[in-house]
Amino acid sequence: MWFWLSLAAMLCWSGSDIFSKIGSKQNDKYSHWKMVMAVGLVMGLHAAYEIFIGGVSITFSDILVYLPASALYILSMIFGYVSLRYIELSISSPICNSSGALAAILCLIFLKQDVGALGMVAIGIVAVGVLLLGIVNANEDEELRVERQKNANRKYARSFLALLLPILYCLIDAAGTFVDTLILREEDTGTILDSVFATTLPEDTANVAYELTFLFMGVVAAIYVLIIRRDKLTPKDEGTKLLGGVCETAGQFAYIFALADTSHAAPAAAIISAYCVMSLVWSHIFLKEKLSWKHYVAIAITAVGIVMLGILDL
Repeated sequence: MWFWLSLAAMLCWSGSDIFSKIGSKQNDKYSHWKMVMAVGLVMGLHAAYEIFIGGVSITFSDILVYLPASALYILSMIFGYVSLRYIELSISSPICNSSGALAAILCLIFLKQDVGALGMVAIGIVAVGVLLLGIVNANEDEELRVERQKNANRKYARSFLALLLPILYCLIDAAGTFVDTLILREEDTGTILDSVFATTLPEDTANVAYELTFLFMGVVAAIYVLIIRRDKLTPKDEGTKLLGGVCETAGQFAYIFALADTSHAAPAAAIISAYCVMSLVWSHIFLKEKLSWKHYVAIAITAVGIVMLGILDL
């Protein structure tokens, strides 16, 4: 089941990427906070459904237990939303989503997970594929870059900030995934980390705790944008942000349950990290961002690793 949940998270989060990008305007300096508002609203509605209809039990203590993971996830996403104003999705997504491969490596090192020789090879293939996407984009021909921007009707200047923001997302999100694995574990890992994260949570409670934390951040963002800064919302742009929020919420739901299977946390993290592959496809179709044959080679390598991870457990 972890494999199909990982695929669902991958597809949903790639959808979140494309809708968030479409809704983010370069001249709107509050677009990232508006994205937080949209995601917070959708997650808050889903949390209400889970609590009042789904019967999920949640306490303030549960929210605090999951807060380290929630804080890391939300912080990384804010950096990711800001980066959408400065860089193409086809460049930022591979960098951001290398976090899953990094999280898989952390699980292998610190949690001593045994995925077998072929499992290690498969995780390595996914990591190499994602890394190659970043390298291809970083060394892309200038004429192709200009042509892609012309087709996408957006222009981006090369800058240190444009690359720093996705890198920060990658590092912080990887840390969040690793902490998430510890909080959701069903049994002790046999390491000192068991005493650091002594309290564990069931998947549904953890998911609702995260959604309520994001709802709180959405309210804070709304107060800042609408009341303090007196900025206005544009229905067209906010509609795509809401669609991004729906995809983000659905992806998070699948992700939580996929990662809860701690015996497969490393390969699940590797598969989910590959959602940048689908983000590249969507950016090519909907944003007219052109891809080279090198991009497709990297995409094919990543796909091979994902299929291997699925076959090994079926």
